[in-house]
Amino acid sequence: MKPRLLIIALVVVAIVLPWCFYDWVHHRHAGFLISMFSQMGMMVILALSYNMLLGQAGLFSLCHATFFGIGGYATVHLLNAAGAGDLHLPMEVMPLLAGLTGLALAILFGSMATKQRATAFAMITLGIGELMATAALMFHHFFGGEGGVTTNRMIDNSLFGLTYASGIQVYYLILAWTVIATGLMYFLTLTPLGRMANATRDNFERAQFIGYDPRMVRFLQFALSGFFAGIGGGLYAITYEIVTFDALAAPLSANALLMAYIGGTTVFGGPILGAILITMLQSGVSLLSNSWLVYVGVLFIAMVIFAPTGLAGIIKAHGPIKQAGRLGYLMVPYLRLVVPSLGVALGFVGLVELMSFLTIGAAQGKKLALFGGPIDVHATLPWVISAGSLLIGGVWLRFEAARFHRVWESLTTGIRR
Repeated sequence: MKPRLLIIALVVVAIVLPWCFYDWVHHRHAGFLISMFSQMGMMVILALSYNMLLGQAGLFSLCHATFFGIGGYATVHLLNAAGAGDLHLPMEVMPLLAGLTGLALAILFGSMATKQRATAFAMITLGIGELMATAALMFHHFFGGEGGVTTNRMIDNSLFGLTYASGIQVYYLILAWTVIATGLMYFLTLTPLGRMANATRDNFERAQFIGYDPRMVRFLQFALSGFFAGIGGGLYAITYEIVTFDALAAPLSANALLMAYIGGTTVFGGPILGAILITMLQSGVSLLSNSWLVYVGVLFIAMVIFAPTGLAGIIKAHGPIKQAGRLGYLMVPYLRLVVPSLGVALGFVGLVELMSFLTIGAAQGKKLALFGGPIDVHATLPWVISAGSLLIGGVWLRFEAARFHRVWESLTTGIRR
């Protein structure tokens, strides 16, 4: 019952969260936060659908944004047809049609790509992604070229009598479809197809030996992941009322990889954590710093080196210790990591911002404000403090990490015994 109660609690939090930032004086929602929460919902669907390939089937795809984007383009044209009176479908059904569009394209490309696996599969999907991005710039009638295709989501056709003129209505539509898509993807992992996807990931020769066709398993998983990615693309089109070639370009596929891997591909809920974190970095940190991509890149490298199971994998690793009642033994070792970790973080951020501002901000005549105060980038002291904080914090953190590792090994060894 605990996982079910946790899921219900998360849904309730998502429903109530926008009202925690409501301006009761002027009776309006925080537009930026509503937009960020909406984007989180779309990215959760995209990350989970990508993890159907990477985490569950062991397929490293480089064209997943293709199905997200095609779902968005299809939704734009469907909305335009509905607005003109040529299509009588409620708004709530549009994401489903977008998913079917993604499914159709995934069936087409999957019939070719899934004939191979490993590196060959990745190279085929890379070619598919580049092909679709080029097509989006060439065929203006459907894709609209660089300017994209615009629409109006107020089609006056809803199952619940909503106009979707406000962002909060769109947010709840996204939330509903996020819950539906997440539930379907979770139950898919419990089906024979989901189990065989794991089997072909771990040992495709053995799966083939006992009578299953690994290629068919890869194809079905690829097609269904395109269906869910298309749903996310449809919600993207409804939210922003415009779709450009960026919605199916390579950077978005890379984002899906980042979200799934940083969150954790070995746990179903891992990509959800990754999607929320990366969206917060893109939406929040990008307002504070022009170098936010550096932080995302460093975070990804650090996760690959030190925590390949992702954030969810780290949390899951504490399960046996908690069940044994020894989680309290880690409190002091964790607290000892806080100060050196802050030193490394502050030193790294200081150096990145100083170097970035020295090359970009200074040329624009701006002044650097860092950690709540103005900073002179040409002075020696800020550079010395940042470098010293990074160096001393790094050495201290290495020492404390070794101590923490010894405590961790002692606890886990005792539990195994």
